[in-house]
Amino acid sequence: MGSGPAPRGATAARGTTALLAAALTAATLTTTLLSGCAGPTRAPHTAPAPRTTPPQALCAALVTHWAVVVLDAGEGEDAVGLDYQSMGLSGDQNEILRAVLEAARAEQRAGGAAAARESAARDAEARCAERHRSGTPTGGPWQ
Repeated sequence: MGSGPAPRGATAARGTTALLAAALTAATLTTTLLSGCAGPTRAPHTAPAPRTTPPQALCAALVTHWAVVVLDAGEGEDAVGLDYQSMGLSGDQNEILRAVLEAARAEQRAGGAAAARESAARDAEARCAERHRSGTPTGGPWQ
């Protein structure tokens, strides 16, 4: 147990053990790869196709959501205490929301809360479809 070099046989045995371990690891990996990729029992792995939401549907969903939130909060321009950017809306979507709310509030006075929600959803869908009728508007990041 001195500080000298290891005996010659011990070094050779360690080298042989390391080579054997490397060969075993390579064989295991090869077997794993071949059994996982080949053979009729496994179907090839395919990732599911990503789902996207059309811009007009996203616009309608956002406007409808915030119209219902504002209607439920009660009267007042700032009933929920958020500006349009905090709501995640663009400037155009905010204009649509304001128009939708104006019509929905009139409907709420005439037919109640449920009628106002239905009116808001229909109006938001129609206005967002009109906004996106020729593709995605391109007026800047907040347009």
